[in-house]
Amino acid sequence: MARLNNQDKAKEFDKWIMWKDEGSKEAEVDLVVQYLPLVSKVAARLAIGLPNNVDRDDLISYGRMGLLDALSKFDHTRGLQFETYAMWRIRGAMIDGLRENDWIPRTVRDKAKKIDEAYTYLEQLNLRTPTEQELCAHLGMSEREIQQVFYDTSLAAMVSIDEVVGDEDEQKTARHSYIVDEVTERPESVAEKNNLKEVLSLTIDKLPEKERLVVSLFYFEELTLSEIAEVLNLSPSRISQLHSKAIFRLRSALNRWKSQLM
Repeated sequence: MARLNNQDKAKEFDKWIMWKDEGSKEAEVDLVVQYLPLVSKVAARLAIGLPNNVDRDDLISYGRMGLLDALSKFDHTRGLQFETYAMWRIRGAMIDGLRENDWIPRTVRDKAKKIDEAYTYLEQLNLRTPTEQELCAHLGMSEREIQQVFYDTSLAAMVSIDEVVGDEDEQKTARHSYIVDEVTERPESVAEKNNLKEVLSLTIDKLPEKERLVVSLFYFEELTLSEIAEVLNLSPSRISQLHSKAIFRLRSALNRWKSQLM
């Protein structure tokens, strides 16, 4: 979506007032139509690495519900940017929808766990990032099988900030309630975040060149899957595989880092 100028921002704020304060259905519909493209934008980014059995129309459907939820809960009087807030809500709704449908088979999850354990073992044994050939030899799996597991589990570690969490003896609340206000970060949070950035940076530097390029273009340059495929002159499915493998390596590094903190 195009960035709004001051005049457009004033018009949009008027719509919020007309809807929230005056109950204008026309203003509500205008806001829904205005921000509906966010759903497709989030779906396009989230779809990378998803298996073929996940219908993009389902993502769109989940996302629309997330958009409506964001519109109803947004406080327009605080002067915050709705687009950023809405994208998190939309993304959370899509992830919730995928999790509820349990689209990752148990057999795939078991294979992913074995690959993760093998990856950690070989890295500690050889003091370097293991190659796919070494993983294949250690696990007795073909390269194609391992790539398919990477592809199928690329969203396995995602969680929704709206998910209800809490122990049985605690009052359950949404995950986002536990998120610390970034404006007033505590010193320990800053230190932990800096350590996390360092771990990610070192891990990204160790990635194979093509995987490192995909991560850079996708997360830093914000190119789409198709755009990255054109830049690297590779097929979209190959880009998806490279992204999934990179995320798997990063996730393994983060899991090891977290285990050292416990």
